[in-house]
Amino acid sequence: MKFENYDTEGFFDELFFDNNQPRPCAEALIDTIEELPDGELQRRQKTAEASFMDTGITFAVYGNKDGSEKIIPFDVIPRIVEANVWAKLESGLKQRTEAMNCFLNDIYGEQKILRDKVVPEELIKTCTAYRKECEGLVPPRKIWAHITGTDLVRDKDGTFYVLEDNMRCPSGVSYVLQNRRILKQTFPKVFSKCAIRPVDEYPTKLRNMLEYLMPNVEKPRAVVLTPGVYNSAYYEHSFLSQQMGIPLVSGNDLIVKDNKVYAKTTQGLLQVHVMYRRIDDEFLDPLTFRPDSLLGVPGLFEAYRAGNVALANAPGCGVADDKAIYTFVPAIIKYYLGEDNIIPNVPTFVCEDPVKMQHVLANLDKMVVKAVSESGGYGMLVGPHATQQQREEFKEKIKANPRNYIAQPMISLSRVPSIVDDHFEGRHVDLRPYIIQGKDIYVLPGGLTRVALKKGSVVVNSSQGGGCKDTWVIAPDKGAPEQGQSQQYMQHQQQQQQQERRTIC
Repeated sequence: MKFENYDTEGFFDELFFDNNQPRPCAEALIDTIEELPDGELQRRQKTAEASFMDTGITFAVYGNKDGSEKIIPFDVIPRIVEANVWAKLESGLKQRTEAMNCFLNDIYGEQKILRDKVVPEELIKTCTAYRKECEGLVPPRKIWAHITGTDLVRDKDGTFYVLEDNMRCPSGVSYVLQNRRILKQTFPKVFSKCAIRPVDEYPTKLRNMLEYLMPNVEKPRAVVLTPGVYNSAYYEHSFLSQQMGIPLVSGNDLIVKDNKVYAKTTQGLLQVHVMYRRIDDEFLDPLTFRPDSLLGVPGLFEAYRAGNVALANAPGCGVADDKAIYTFVPAIIKYYLGEDNIIPNVPTFVCEDPVKMQHVLANLDKMVVKAVSESGGYGMLVGPHATQQQREEFKEKIKANPRNYIAQPMISLSRVPSIVDDHFEGRHVDLRPYIIQGKDIYVLPGGLTRVALKKGSVVVNSSQGGGCKDTWVIAPDKGAPEQGQSQQYMQHQQQQQQQERRTIC
């Protein structure tokens, strides 16, 4: 297979310039692919898919009529990110994560940002993810969102934007680790030629963060709390448990006594000090949240309030990824850190504002509309691709509940070549880096590149037919200065050199 007829079609392409010349970071990969015998790349693609199936790398789609589980679609052509581009993204993600943790500490504490009217109080109090039960709570180490998945998109001019924040139970990192394992087998020569930053330290970083949360315990016992085998991300729960070397438990495996959490084992009851929970807030504890929950642990929240167990992520942190509150993140960064945001937001209209709602209603054919509390591509209208009837139906939904919707102009998402039968075609992608916040803030180099496999589609979610690609971040040349870095970014780097890290607010 050759790239000679590949067409970027005017979109920003992650591997090629508009004149169909490979970007410098992609030259070794392109040369390797074009040197392969006819049919060899397709064979390697099928081998990769077979490896996914053999390893059990699957996910469940609720309501899927074809079966409860399937492998996530995977394309072996990776996305490549240059070292200087990644350096700016990494700095911006750390900045955003730090500011949002300050925000969570504040809104469940003194609420200064609300009194100063930087963020409207009504927006917080009407957020479905806001937990009154967490008011006055101080989580271990004052950290709320320990694991964050921040979705990024790249526009036609190559600019990265934050599309949305995910601070509840962000999923997908297991695919990042497994994608890399399979790509090393698929293109071993390329890995020997290119300085691609590794991702395999993520489980160690994650376990270290969990154990850091309980400083007064010599050997904290950590577990992964899963809703069970029928959850769409159960593969990831079991994979991370295995990779970290800690038990995978469900609510039935745990019991609370004297405000302490214990695991039922063949050795008797063993105290649990830290829980990486993959259960939504409302199902965590039937005594505090939903009384009909069969997934959680009765008394867990009181044990948490007493400081006898740490929960990652903390209950209530979902308020920080409400899509309406997202519009205030640049102001939140400025308020707590005194800095301009390094990675810009996508321009966003909050429909709760009557003026902005009217603008959205008049321009639905040019916008993407999202329900603020939904995820996975649900509750969403892609205006330019929708029918007139679909747009009219969404108008009524917006009018009936304006607080529940935001709208954004259509972004010309960047593309990456993908295998389509016997040739290559560009497919739109986004990027979800994963950030761990513990003793310091660690950004996994790369993240999950999600790809819209349907021609022309911009919906990348696996639940909506999307797939994934490996993401290669090129290691910087330590002997040469990075090029293309903004003045603001360089100033931020200098500030970081002057102080190892701020004290978390």
